[in-house]
Amino acid sequence: MEFTAKAVAEFLKGEVVGDPEIKVNKVSKIEEGTEGSLCFLSNPKYEEYLYTSEASIIIINKDFTPAKKTNCTLIRVEDSYQAIAALLQLQESVKPVKIGKHPQSWMEESSEAGDELYLGAFAYVGEDCKLGNKVKIYPQVFVGDNVEIGDNTVIFPGAKIYPGCKIGKDCIIHAGVIIGSDGFGFAPDAENDYKKIPQTGNVILEDRVEVGSNTTIDRATMGSTLIKKGVKLDNLIQVGHNVTIGENTVMAAQTAIAGSVKIGRDCMFGGQVGIAGHIEIADKVKMAAKSGVAKDIKKKGAVLMGGPAFDFMDYQKSYVYFKNLPRLADRITRLEKSMNNQKKE
Repeated sequence: MEFTAKAVAEFLKGEVVGDPEIKVNKVSKIEEGTEGSLCFLSNPKYEEYLYTSEASIIIINKDFTPAKKTNCTLIRVEDSYQAIAALLQLQESVKPVKIGKHPQSWMEESSEAGDELYLGAFAYVGEDCKLGNKVKIYPQVFVGDNVEIGDNTVIFPGAKIYPGCKIGKDCIIHAGVIIGSDGFGFAPDAENDYKKIPQTGNVILEDRVEVGSNTTIDRATMGSTLIKKGVKLDNLIQVGHNVTIGENTVMAAQTAIAGSVKIGRDCMFGGQVGIAGHIEIADKVKMAAKSGVAKDIKKKGAVLMGGPAFDFMDYQKSYVYFKNLPRLADRITRLEKSMNNQKKE
């Protein structure tokens, strides 16, 4: 499909600078822009490409002033990142919609599904499940008994939903995700032989949760592991049993959360963050990549870094000394030798 700069600007409530009739038929990264493509500039790191790109249209922020002349048509908007997100969502919405059950899929007779269900090849839905309207279950997905899935939720190939779990509306479960596998619960006996503790709870995902590929969310020992509304989990994340993650919290890849952790709302965790078990983290906490946390974080909005993690600004100051430790050690050694020589004299 082709769109003019004028049409794009009207959709985004933006302002055209250049040819309003120029047309685009694809979206590209600004460094890969070619004739007929639409790009955006949000990060100043990529400003140089604004002046060299062959893209037909580039979306920029209203408060940005180009340092040089550009060869393309510009569209000024309040937030270029949000604008491109809206355009990509529009692009997704016009793709063909999959509906119907593949002849090599299976749903048990005791289960119920709403309108416009898609059930891909070799997908299986167990007994007494309840699926909402417009649920999309791609090939090779396993849905265990007594699972509930809300309207408009999409489950991509190879995901596994264990029995008794509940998934809300408008969720996205990516390929290879495991929801509801056993939590890591074992009790050592007198001979240090670990006996398995039955994991009798479930996992609840509220509305608008997205779970990245190959992430695992363990079922609770008792009760529920709870992922609240709007949470976004990246790929390869481990969420332990009985964890609660608050609304709109986001986590980058390879984060690991041990059992019974309570995380507040609107938090942001970088990649490879590690959280010890049975602690609480306040709302709006931010953690830099590779941070390690072993005790409660009670300060709302705290920004942490390091392992064990502490205040980000204190870490930055301390790092000045960390990187100079070899030179400081050499200096101390020289001073000690000098003092010893003076004593001998």
